[in-house]
Amino acid sequence: MTRRFAAFALILVLAAPAFAQDGAPVPEPAPPPPAETVAVVLETSAGAITLALEKERAPVTTANFLRYVDQKKLDGTTFYRAVNVAADFGLIQGGTIGEAKRTLPPIAHEPTSATGLTHADGTISMARAEPGTAAGDFFITVGDMPSMDADPSQPGDNAGYAAFGHVVAGMDVVRGILAAPTSPTEGEGSMIGQMLAPRITILSARRAVPVPPPVR
Repeated sequence: MTRRFAAFALILVLAAPAFAQDGAPVPEPAPPPPAETVAVVLETSAGAITLALEKERAPVTTANFLRYVDQKKLDGTTFYRAVNVAADFGLIQGGTIGEAKRTLPPIAHEPTSATGLTHADGTISMARAEPGTAAGDFFITVGDMPSMDADPSQPGDNAGYAAFGHVVAGMDVVRGILAAPTSPTEGEGSMIGQMLAPRITILSARRAVPVPPPVR
């Protein structure tokens, strides 16, 4: 009986809140503040898409995208590709398509193994060939795509793609673009049948003006 009572008393001690020596409760440590993001709105011919870009966790890739935004190099470009794998699963791709007057120099690759980001539903990430070749083209995922993440345990090009933000409003627009008609003949190689026809125009890309919190 004594052992059972002692065990029960220990459980009560472990479950009780911690107190300082003066008897005051010890406060729980505050959770870390959320990583800083920058909001950008893509106004397209299909509707608006609002993005939160990971300025703190993916600084190189976010800074690159913001250069395109601030220099208005995405205005008049298009979403030109839709990889519709299944219902509510795939990706849409847009950007400068290497157009000389719009495309800035390529940037260093920021793999998800370094940033801690993942290709979850609604992620914006950089299109690339080899690591370090990403410039002015990007894609947005529909559905979780862990296969896009870096995986150092795999052979060959295991660096994945550089995720750098996510959609916070307008996923209905993204899904609408994914379901839009494609040409059966345009494209090369595996991209045949994935090129949007007609393309969806990006009318403008702008930093969003922060909305102040309500006064209480």
